[in-house]
Amino acid sequence: MMSARTAAATAARIEEHAAAHGLRSVNVVLHGGEPLLCGPAHLRTLLATFAGMSVRAHLTVQTNGLRLGPAFLDLFDEFRVRVGVSMDGGRAAHDRHRRTRAGRGSYDRVRAAVETLAAREGRFAGLLCTIDLRNDPVEVYEELISLRPPAVDFLLPHGNWSQPPPGRVPRGGTPYADWLIAVFDRWYGAVPPETSVRFLEGILVLHLGGRSGTEGIGPEPAAVVVVESDGSIEQSDALKSAYQGGPPRPGCTSPPTPSTPSSACPGWPSAGRLRPPAWPARAYGCAAAGTSRTATATGPASTGPASTAPTCTG
Repeated sequence: MMSARTAAATAARIEEHAAAHGLRSVNVVLHGGEPLLCGPAHLRTLLATFAGMSVRAHLTVQTNGLRLGPAFLDLFDEFRVRVGVSMDGGRAAHDRHRRTRAGRGSYDRVRAAVETLAAREGRFAGLLCTIDLRNDPVEVYEELISLRPPAVDFLLPHGNWSQPPPGRVPRGGTPYADWLIAVFDRWYGAVPPETSVRFLEGILVLHLGGRSGTEGIGPEPAAVVVVESDGSIEQSDALKSAYQGGPPRPGCTSPPTPSTPSSACPGWPSAGRLRPPAWPARAYGCAAAGTSRTATATGPASTGPASTAPTCTG
C-alpha cells in the first residue's frame, strides 16, 4: 500500500515536472492491484495529497468495483474523482477470471456497483475490459455498452516473445486483431455513436496522421496514406496540419470546433483537439471541385475549405 510519505514525495515530483514543462494540469490515476483495499480513510489521505498540489490534478481511480459503496462514492464526490471499473463482459466472460476467494463469480456485484456509480453525476469514467479470445467480441462489447459507459477501453493480456499471450502462437495468425476488428465494426458502425473506445480511436488517430494518447500502440503518427476515389494511393501531409484528435464518426455533418464541441457533433471524442478549418476532403478520398470524380466517403460529409469545395457524401 502506498504510504502517505510516498504519496507526498510523488506529488512533489509531479509538481517539479509540471513546473519544468509549463503544465497547467495533470492526470493522476490511482490504480492497483485494487486501490479500494486501502480503505476510505487512507484513500482520503492520498486524494488530499494529490488534490493539494500546486498544479491542478484531474483524479481518477480504477477499481474492480467490489468495494464501491457509499463511503467511497461520497469520498469521490468530495474530491471530484472519476471512477473506472474493470469488467470483462457478461456473466460467463467476467466470472471466468474475476472470482472471489471462495470461488464465486463477481459479475452481479460489479454490475450493481457500476449502476450505482453511474447514478452519481460526473463520477463514471468508463469500463476497462481485458481481452479473452474465448469470449465473443460483439457480445462483450454489447454487454459493456448496456451500462451506458462514457468510455470503454480494452487491454491486451500480458505476453512476451518467450511466453506469448493465450492463443497467440508463431505464424498462428492475428487472433487479437481479429477480435478487435469485430469490436471495431460494431462500434464504428453505430449511429449515433454509443461510446468512446480509446484503443480503437488511438489507432485511427495514428493512421490519419495525428498523435495517439496510448503509448502501447505508439504515440507518433504513421505515414499518412490517402486512397483516392479512383483507387490510387499516395502519401500526404495534409492531415498532419488539420488533425489533432478524435477520429471521424458516422452521423456528423462537420467536425466540431472548440467553440462548438458538442452541439455540432455529439459523440466526437474531444473536439478541442481539432483545429479549424474543416477536415481536408482528401482525408476521405473526396473529389475536389473541377474534377470529374464524385466519391462516396467512409467518413462524415465535409464542406472543406471554400477553394476546394469537395463533393463528399456518406
